[in-house]
Amino acid sequence: MANSARRRVTSSDVAREAGVSRATVSYVLNADPRQSIPEHTRRRVLEAAARLNYLPSPAARELARGSSDLVLCLLPDWPIGFSVGRLLEHLSRAVAEHGLTLVTHLASVKDGLVQDIWRKVAPIGVVVMGGLSDADRTAIQAAGIQAVHILDEPGTAEHNEMRLSQMEISRVQVAHLAGAGHRRLGFAGTDDERLAGFAQLRLDGVRGACEDLGLPEPVVHPVPLDPERAAAAVEAWRSRGDGEPVTAVCAYNDETALAILAGLRRLGLTAPGDLAVIGVDDIPSAGLADPPLSTVELDLEAQARFLADEVVRAAGGMPRFPDVSPISVRLIVRDSA
Repeated sequence: MANSARRRVTSSDVAREAGVSRATVSYVLNADPRQSIPEHTRRRVLEAAARLNYLPSPAARELARGSSDLVLCLLPDWPIGFSVGRLLEHLSRAVAEHGLTLVTHLASVKDGLVQDIWRKVAPIGVVVMGGLSDADRTAIQAAGIQAVHILDEPGTAEHNEMRLSQMEISRVQVAHLAGAGHRRLGFAGTDDERLAGFAQLRLDGVRGACEDLGLPEPVVHPVPLDPERAAAAVEAWRSRGDGEPVTAVCAYNDETALAILAGLRRLGLTAPGDLAVIGVDDIPSAGLADPPLSTVELDLEAQARFLADEVVRAAGGMPRFPDVSPISVRLIVRDSA
């Protein structure tokens, strides 16, 4: 073929080369047990595919066989902390229970290399832990590869479930602090732009919970992982000149909460007496803090099983954990709030 070097060889090219239909090519290359193909025809198709260097899509081949192969997890430019690492561990185990293998790749929309990755891996499904460019999204859809998104694709059911799980974290934080008598709450955001999406969801959850309980709008300050700058945020919450001082803070995550505790110590203050603090994630150091950190733990295993089921369901298979919801959180009460 004159242009075979300039574009990917397709099953149509193989069919023309072998003098058979595309369906016959599919039956032969997928070893479909339901079809009886004469041996000389089967050999002609295989020889044509070899001459053209045709590589059938693993996604199509695996789905046609009714079995499974690879799931690609596209991880954006996030810091790989305790929670992300645990989620990937659970996701790997969850897809393995479906007979799948998880392949994780760090990929940024800015890199322009996402299409190269999924084309090389040719997965039966993609878990997208962040945004995709319009070009990548369109190309993945055109290739028939099913994608499950965590934070984008607002119109999808999995999107809504995963977002709701993030907001539920904040609602549990607010309910605990309000139950302890705090009325003026703060929200400690992050100054890491890579985490802006998660931080915004959790802030939305705090705002919604405060509104539901008749509490004032939370006072928001970003808290860097630096004791001196965290101390500045603490002073801003405690010395508000425009109204009631903040007495308790919902932190974006445990690391941010630990920074607040460090800021309090820098000022000679303590939690919860001078400022109550509650985090998110229950990282190992949370229980070792001074004072031990109250926090909210998200059920990462449930989230992983939910994602694995969504991949299998999207690819036309049967979910293994049909009743699993990613909206499962647990309050861990210690001494900081």
